[in-house]
Amino acid sequence: MTGENYKSAGVDLDAAVVATKKIAALAKSTFSADVASEIGAFGGIYRFPSGSGSLLLASADGVGTKLKVASAAGIFNTVGQDLVNHCINDILTLGAKPLFFLDYIGYSDLGPEEIASVVEGLSKACGENGVSLIGGETAQMPGIYGSGEFDLVGFIVGTAVEERLITGSAISAGDKLIALVSNGLQTNGFSLARKVLLDSDAFAIDNRPEELHGTSVGEALLAIHPCYLKPVERLMESVQITGMAHITGGGLAGNFSRILPEDCDAVFDVSKIPSPPIFELIRKHGDIPSQEMFDVFNMGAGYVIAVKASDAEPAMEILREIQQNAVVFGGITHGNHKVILKGLAD
Repeated sequence: MTGENYKSAGVDLDAAVVATKKIAALAKSTFSADVASEIGAFGGIYRFPSGSGSLLLASADGVGTKLKVASAAGIFNTVGQDLVNHCINDILTLGAKPLFFLDYIGYSDLGPEEIASVVEGLSKACGENGVSLIGGETAQMPGIYGSGEFDLVGFIVGTAVEERLITGSAISAGDKLIALVSNGLQTNGFSLARKVLLDSDAFAIDNRPEELHGTSVGEALLAIHPCYLKPVERLMESVQITGMAHITGGGLAGNFSRILPEDCDAVFDVSKIPSPPIFELIRKHGDIPSQEMFDVFNMGAGYVIAVKASDAEPAMEILREIQQNAVVFGGITHGNHKVILKGLAD
């Protein structure tokens, strides 16, 4: 492989898979009879109260090294929105309604206004999506975090009815795959994006390269991770959704394979995805092969929904009606648990 890749930027996806397998065994040893999920799902599921058919779903995540871009730009009120929206999207893949959220902010020397700005973003996204921000923790730890550095982590809890849970087990050959189109990197791939665009001195954060059509590099990188709750809720009211995947680290293959039945393949025509221009800027300046780009980034497919073939057009009609940018770009075939990307540029 020529050019840059995620491993050279400091992120080893293969090592992460090995670590996850080791962690999974430890976590599973703690499961009680009321745990209703397996390790690897987009959210953990717990029956509550026991035997009632009601479920609690929980997930934890962070914003990753997008925080370094926010610090460099001096913009702190968007990453809180990123975090809440990311966590909502994760449990949404299971059909969950989000209930409440907690956060953790670790830092060295952020000022009170900067911390308040982070929480402003958290509160804004929670308010927009009917989620209660019920608590959190701020920890000043010089020596752990360098000057100007901080970490941001979120914990979300939602609810669902067990008989309406969406796990991907209902996916079958003939289903169609719909992408809800992203506006940029969302919250993953920033170690590689930063290395290519900023750490290499190819661009300053306020540069406006021609490829971004008037948008600065910082603005494109800090585009707020969309929340897909409202369009998905509309779809769940009207069509049969057989599975959903939030496209984060690992791209289409790494995330959709988490819900794909063993006897099915997912075939995506990636040439149909309207890809935001920031991805081409990264690809070109890092000399990154298309396969690596799709392994790391969402490439414009922020969230993927599997529906029965008869529901594909009704689903698209709903999405057009609510002005949600979406495209049918694949389908399910009989197979052996493979995610196949067609239409790659190289």
